[in-house]
Amino acid sequence: VQLQASGGGLVQAGGSLRLSCAASRAIFNINTMGWYRQAPGKQRDLVATITSGGSTNYADSVKGRFTISRDNAKDTVYLQMNSLKPEDTAVYYCYALRLRVGVRDDFWGQGTLVTVSS
Repeated sequence: VQLQASGGGLVQAGGSLRLSCAASRAIFNINTMGWYRQAPGKQRDLVATITSGGSTNYADSVKGRFTISRDNAKDTVYLQMNSLKPEDTAVYYCYALRLRVGVRDDFWGQGTLVTVSS
């Protein structure tokens, strides 16, 4: 497994969860890491991304509630999710992008389920 995600679970609305995703040493020189999510019957959507330099990007629906961070030394990305809402319920997928001259590599984790009850 090249991206190992953990931290999903069941939480009540208003609660918090923290997701983690560690990249294996097989993936080196990662540029961007992040999280996407897919709710039942819907497409996979961006949640948040962070570059190796620390620049972040968030979906409008999670701004102010979710915080993405990264430990470059460990090639690990975190997603702190606060004030969770039932509509945040989805499978969350870890993502990593590596860019080399003429080559783009996209990596996906196995997904971790987040369920927010009302």
